[in-house]
Amino acid sequence: MSRYTILLGGELVRTPALDRQIAGTRIVAADSGIRHAETLGIVPELWVGDFDSAPPVLPERLKTVPKRQFPSDKDSTDGELAVDIALEQGATALVLAGAFGGARADHAFLHLALALRLAETGVDVLLTSGTQEGRPLPHAAATFDYAEGTLFSILGFSDLAGLTVRGAKWELASVTVPFGSSLTMSNEVRGTLSVELAQGRAMLLAHPLAGKEG
Repeated sequence: MSRYTILLGGELVRTPALDRQIAGTRIVAADSGIRHAETLGIVPELWVGDFDSAPPVLPERLKTVPKRQFPSDKDSTDGELAVDIALEQGATALVLAGAFGGARADHAFLHLALALRLAETGVDVLLTSGTQEGRPLPHAAATFDYAEGTLFSILGFSDLAGLTVRGAKWELASVTVPFGSSLTMSNEVRGTLSVELAQGRAMLLAHPLAGKEG
């Protein structure tokens, strides 16, 4: 498996869990996401974007990172360009670090939608801010190693059918969830969390640091 971390422009907090998740991955920074390299103590192998939101000053060790510049008038965000480059280089698993928050809510939404699309092609995707994590749900049973009491929600991007949740404070058994329903918001892990989805597009959004770090 070829694993890449894409540094995006959203919020990022360094945690031991995040350090483990990016360990041994190849690193590509997307425009302003380069600032997270200093936080994480890493040096990307490539810096991608139009650089319209690049930090005005970089630490010395980041000034020599190779750049691939694109025009400002383009059909993709800098983050999507970075993902495309990683896929062209053979990435089969992606950590989208800095995928949430930040000044652009539209970019954060795109990262969620992009992760769902990538997962449907077989790419293993984790979105993270260090304190919250998003994982696209497959049309199969999936288990998640989160600590007891971890807060989580299931975000539906369509009507959902055959949704089963076990190992949670509020369990579900093959239910239908209409698009826009709040039924699957604000649950808690109780034991080993498992989720199975028969139809629809959804993402598990967990907050490991709201309980115990997993």
